[in-house]
Amino acid sequence: MVIAALGAGRNDRRMRPPHRVVVAAFPGVELLNVTGPAEVFSVATRVADCGRAGYTVRVATDRGEPVTTSSGIRLMADLALDEVDGNVDTLLVAGAVQVREGEVEPVLDRGIIDWLREVAPGTPRLGSVCSGTHLLAAAGLLDGRSATTHWRTAARLAADHPLVTVDADPIFIREGRLWTCAGIASGMDMALAMVTEDHGPARALATARTMVMYVKRAGGQSQFSVPLTPPAAPGDRLDDLRVWIGEHLAEDLSAEALASRVHLSARHFSRLFRARTGTTPAAYVESVRLEAARRLLQDSAHGLPEIAALSGLGSVESLHRSFRRRLGTTPAQYRRRFR
Repeated sequence: MVIAALGAGRNDRRMRPPHRVVVAAFPGVELLNVTGPAEVFSVATRVADCGRAGYTVRVATDRGEPVTTSSGIRLMADLALDEVDGNVDTLLVAGAVQVREGEVEPVLDRGIIDWLREVAPGTPRLGSVCSGTHLLAAAGLLDGRSATTHWRTAARLAADHPLVTVDADPIFIREGRLWTCAGIASGMDMALAMVTEDHGPARALATARTMVMYVKRAGGQSQFSVPLTPPAAPGDRLDDLRVWIGEHLAEDLSAEALASRVHLSARHFSRLFRARTGTTPAAYVESVRLEAARRLLQDSAHGLPEIAALSGLGSVESLHRSFRRRLGTTPAQYRRRFR
């Protein structure tokens, strides 16, 4: 089966100038990492009023050749990497993973990485989808910045690139012209946020309605529910501790207290925990507590003081701070949206 690169609608002829998007792909790439964002841009163009600018989307591969995706479906390309000139408004790098000895690893395509070092400096907006974040990091484009990627490879990203602040929780992160996302379906959320930035919420709403997708899944929304992480491996102290944390949210969960529980120094524990999870003990504890608060807001009638106490966040002020910082909303707004 062959899928052609997705582009803007025919009415683009009267729309000047279109926003030019290039998606870089390579053999083994995840199909939806390419076609998901491309379809969002395509629909955003088709729902636009006549005369309003839309998008053109082109897929670029090493020599302009078709590539076989991870699903076995062949993806056609529009141009070769070296044919991508300066006339690009948004450049997206799709990702791929492979499984070796039971471990999920990002695919690091050296040709893409070298190419990024050349073209990225002059690109107004640069983004990655899923493990494509590893390619941006390998090209040195994320040093000193915050980034996210698929939760299964976040620890690897943090270990390989200590100058990058890796946050494995949000579905996407924007820092200036740089965008990174958790991948697969979240690439569509990121693309929809880009449509909002380019053309406003009305067109984003029309796009989401046409695609039957949630109009704005906030970038701070969690990739996955913390309590639904894999069960602890028997005898693994850190996994056992992670389960214990979820069951004792109101207790002292400082790094020092947790380190003492597993009989490690606070410094060694923090280093080991970050290497295992891709985040710090404090950030993980806040994520678990925040997830508990979210569930209580969605599923219970408890007031905010009770939710703050039950989730371990302590006070309504702390509850508000966590929601503002991690989700970009308030507890009351979250309850109205998701309950």
